[in-house]
Amino acid sequence: MKSKEDFIEVEKVDWKPMKYREFEIVERKGRGHPDYIADAIAEMASRYLCQIYKERFNRILHHNVDKVLVVGGQSWRTFGRGEVLQPIYIMVAGRVTTEVEYKGSREQIPVGPLILRAARDWLKNNFREYLDVDRHVIIDYKIGCGATDLTRLVEEEVPLANDTSVGLSFAPLTETEELVLKIENYLNSPTLKKELPEVGEDVKVMGLRRGEKIDITIAVAMMCQHIINLDDYKAIKEEIEERVLKIASRITEKEVKVHVNTADDYSIGDKGVYLVVTGTSAEHGDDGATGRGNRVHGLITPLRPMSLEATAGKNPTSHVGKVYNVLADRIANRIYKEVDGVEEAYVSMLSQIGKRIDNPQLLGISVVPEIDRSFNDIRYEASAIAMEELSVDNILKISNDLIEGKVMLF
Repeated sequence: MKSKEDFIEVEKVDWKPMKYREFEIVERKGRGHPDYIADAIAEMASRYLCQIYKERFNRILHHNVDKVLVVGGQSWRTFGRGEVLQPIYIMVAGRVTTEVEYKGSREQIPVGPLILRAARDWLKNNFREYLDVDRHVIIDYKIGCGATDLTRLVEEEVPLANDTSVGLSFAPLTETEELVLKIENYLNSPTLKKELPEVGEDVKVMGLRRGEKIDITIAVAMMCQHIINLDDYKAIKEEIEERVLKIASRITEKEVKVHVNTADDYSIGDKGVYLVVTGTSAEHGDDGATGRGNRVHGLITPLRPMSLEATAGKNPTSHVGKVYNVLADRIANRIYKEVDGVEEAYVSMLSQIGKRIDNPQLLGISVVPEIDRSFNDIRYEASAIAMEELSVDNILKISNDLIEGKVMLF
């Protein structure tokens, strides 16, 4: 095996830090967005599979359930009431180890019931009573048996990469990025839902900074059951704007404007505003798919390097599309916080299928340094952090944290 110094590269780049660029665009899809639902159900299914594998065989067996599709249903809504006419359809697809030769016998895994339970549990735990999982959602699955050669890769003492792919992340977040993340977290917090039950779970936040001005555009699904008329709807929008501006005042001194549900057309009454029955736009035509939502830092950042891998639903021990994204995020954040003189840190990790997961083809670190800091010192300290994070024990700990749901993936 190559020494870690052979595949760790640290480069100095002269990119203008994002906070100094003339504009930036940042997005977050919230808990009730169809893409978020797809990611979350994929990940919950993986976690449930991991739990049963560990209970029965004391190891994580090969699986990838990272192909979830949410197909929108149909509903009608008006002020004060509404009804789901056609259920939301959710399809979970992937490859899973369904049979195991163990102690001289063949043992089968109840994959189907487990996946159905994972999807139902997540929906029930993340939506209020307005989404009746039994009446409003159809959950289906199409699962194939894992390929023999890939199954072998997760049975080694040190996991072997079961794909050739890239994981990457960066640090720190800009004010705009932090603002977008905190706005969605707040609008989907238990406190907000208690104080403003009119706010549904489907929240999407888009941030645009141009110079010293930030525009926040928010799409908020409004619960029709709690809104009496158009004036009531308008008042809730104004309340959301005021609350978001208070959050912004604690994060940035830049001028912030907040826009809520900008597609509304008041001239046609209830038909021109964003009302829902269940809390998600998936009830009426909006679809979702795994991998189209937030990245490992919780955001969609099109002007920054972004992984194209879906972290959700992948095997947490050997799928580098998952593990390397988490690892890259941790390395980038540690370099920014612990190494003096770093404006920004970007980390890219490239695997090679069949090789030990702690032995990537490349762990590339791109650093934007402060002017008065020696880059040789930065290179040394950044490399040391990367080598520490690449230890087998640390990678296995990340896998355990993923199984226990302790790591933000989207």
